Amino acid sequence: MGLFHSLSGNTKGALIMMLSMAAFVSNDTCMKLMSGEVPLYQLLLLRGVLATTLLLVIAAALGQLKFRMPRRDAMLILLRSGAEVGAAYFFLTALFNMPLANVTAILKSIPLVLSLASWAFFKEPLGWRRMSAILIGLVGVLLIINPGREGFNSYSYYALTALGFVVIRDLTTRKLTGAVPSIMVTIATSVSVMVAFGTASLWQEWVPMTARHNALTVASALFVCLGYLTSVMVMRVGQISFVAPFRYTGLIWALLLGYVVFGFWPSTQTLIGAGIVVGSGLFMLWRERQLSRKPLAGTVRAAAAPRG
Repeated sequence: MGLFHSLSGNTKGALIMMLSMAAFVSNDTCMKLMSGEVPLYQLLLLRGVLATTLLLVIAAALGQLKFRMPRRDAMLILLRSGAEVGAAYFFLTALFNMPLANVTAILKSIPLVLSLASWAFFKEPLGWRRMSAILIGLVGVLLIINPGREGFNSYSYYALTALGFVVIRDLTTRKLTGAVPSIMVTIATSVSVMVAFGTASLWQEWVPMTARHNALTVASALFVCLGYLTSVMVMRVGQISFVAPFRYTGLIWALLLGYVVFGFWPSTQTLIGAGIVVGSGLFMLWRERQLSRKPLAGTVRAAAAPRG
């Protein structure tokens, strides 16, 4: 734990982002194992009830169950929760009407858009080396998903709208003050998604669930709790332009779980793309270490200079 606290903000953000992506992909795996067996909105409501209950217990145990907050933060959390629901709705609508690869092709441009948005709105530095790494990582993503022209229909606009909501969500998180515990933001997210899709489930026929379904739903709730919490934490440390590209690591987890759980072995092109994504992330980490050492090196040189 001490080692983690000694890391720079950008390095912490990168590690948290990778953990967040692992959690979300694991959640997606649990959900996919029940696809076609249990209605989606039913699953989202049940998962939401479990996740929200767990988060409330954790917040109470940590003494961070605080509902009073500055008005500005309350409005930002409301905006963030609405963006979360909007992103989920438009993403799922696009996913149900388009090939997965095509939707992914659009959504995986989030790191690039987020980095550019943080530069435009928050004036975060974005040098040519980082921009090049982001673009190279995006090329790797395109190699992995190998999108084709067919399948891009009018629902592509739904995917683009989901992209916009995700950017709004993450930029809003960035503007929250330290007075609001990350877990309270996470609880607001979980409640908003639970209520929205719970309401939608009223118009969807429910089915009885087996012990396997129940176990997968509990596992999904645990993973989504971790994913929600880390997705809030990661927007509150480091520079967005540095941290955002580590979203690509979710594709690496998807490849691993896809093979272990579903027996899918990726093509050579996909593996090459995964290598490019990993290489891009490693370069970003190396560049961060170089930049963090520059002030120290300057101080050492100044101390060693002869005094006149």
